[in-house]
Amino acid sequence: MPHIILDYSANLDAQIDMPGLCVALKDAAAATGVFPPAGIRVRAHAADHAVIADGDPDHSFIDITLRLAAGRDDAAKTKATEAVFEAARSFTDDLMRRQPFMLSLELREIDATFSRKTSSIRDYLPPEMH
Repeated sequence: MPHIILDYSANLDAQIDMPGLCVALKDAAAATGVFPPAGIRVRAHAADHAVIADGDPDHSFIDITLRLAAGRDDAAKTKATEAVFEAARSFTDDLMRRQPFMLSLELREIDATFSRKTSSIRDYLPPEMH
């Protein structure tokens, strides 16, 4: 785990390489050593309808939610949030300079008591990714 979920204004589809951003965030999360690479999941969802600030249709945003299992110490959570946010900030730096754009990230811990999961992904990955 983690889940890295991007909600973004649909007007960014023509302005940013969203699949490339997803890969950059996956790579940043893996490089921290906080997460096993086999558990990292990144997905992006365009918000077809969004009103930002004064409603100008040229405004844009990316809001990142980093969901992870509880139990990591604050240092690990800080390392992860800083690495993922910095990767997103770096990837969108040119966009930030060109137009009105908001970037945010929030970490949310998953309560294991109410979380269920199963996976066969590791069965198909090389051992070093586990």
